[in-house]
Amino acid sequence: MLGGVCALVTILILAQSTSLNSHHEAADWSCNSKTDIHIQAHFNPGRITLDGQVDDWKDIDGSAFSILPALDPHADKAYNGGKMNVKASHDGKEVFFMLQVDGDYTYSEGYSNKTASVAFMFQIGENATYHRMGGCEEGPDTCTNKSCKGHEVDLMHFSIGKAIPGRLYGGNLVDNSEGNGGDRFGHLVDLYCWNPHCRYLDGYGPSVNDTSAQNDWKGTWWHSSLTHSGFVKDDSPYSSSNQSGAYYFEFSRPLRTMDRLQQDAQFTIGKTSKMSVAFWYPVHGKPWHGSGHFSISCDWIQLDILPDSSELTKVPQGSPWDAATAFSLLFSVVAFCISIFVGHRVSRTKNIPFTPMNNL
Repeated sequence: MLGGVCALVTILILAQSTSLNSHHEAADWSCNSKTDIHIQAHFNPGRITLDGQVDDWKDIDGSAFSILPALDPHADKAYNGGKMNVKASHDGKEVFFMLQVDGDYTYSEGYSNKTASVAFMFQIGENATYHRMGGCEEGPDTCTNKSCKGHEVDLMHFSIGKAIPGRLYGGNLVDNSEGNGGDRFGHLVDLYCWNPHCRYLDGYGPSVNDTSAQNDWKGTWWHSSLTHSGFVKDDSPYSSSNQSGAYYFEFSRPLRTMDRLQQDAQFTIGKTSKMSVAFWYPVHGKPWHGSGHFSISCDWIQLDILPDSSELTKVPQGSPWDAATAFSLLFSVVAFCISIFVGHRVSRTKNIPFTPMNNL
């Protein structure tokens, strides 16, 4: 167990070192985001199955986005494979997401940067900005939960280099028992950050680890060129390279988690949260790097967790028993009123004097 933790920490350090060298924005970085865009998660209980087959999403509306380079969000540099369609839903306990993005099939087992990859980002802290993934000004040597308080951002990253299409990845008993947001089987990991250079798996931190954390996400992936289901690892690479089509990603996590470390976003029915989605792809066959991703927007997108619309519009339906009860009540009231009226009339009737028979 200790060896696994050390290896994981080493990977995180290397990943952060890579991001330090590569996270350079364009000198003229600017954002012209449409801040009125909303992704709506309607109440759809018993609708979604996480299996990579997205027929169960066909009646759920989504939003299509041109995806632009995160560090240089200009339309002339947009991902040329097509737009990303983002859909959301919930069943009162779990929130579900589906991403669809066009792209030729490419898969290199064990090489995540030669395959497609996606990530979600959600605002946690009130001061957390989309730009610079939270916007804390501290560096990797000084960022802590105190120095960056209010800049917390929730992340989920899925690299499919080890993941079998149609199989479920994310939170599992092995990694959750160790109290972190890792996924040693498919690299669908649960993280948090304060800025691009201060990113950690849930449960880990710059100075101390907390074993109460866990990976709350589940997810899977698919490509339209795949011809059958039931894949196993020996079937890799699952399809021929460069076949045209679309990637599909499905995810779920609880609306509310057991987080007490300010590392997970918490969703509430009837409330709005802030989110974004990122996409990595080996354009022209070139491996991608950490900051070389595309994004659906250069600012936060609104996520609405909507209540059950039927409860808002439901009109109580009368029943025969209700009608009989109402009629009986009305009849009783009328009878009571009549009895009062008759009694009142009788009490007002003049007395007739009694005349004995012997006086006649």
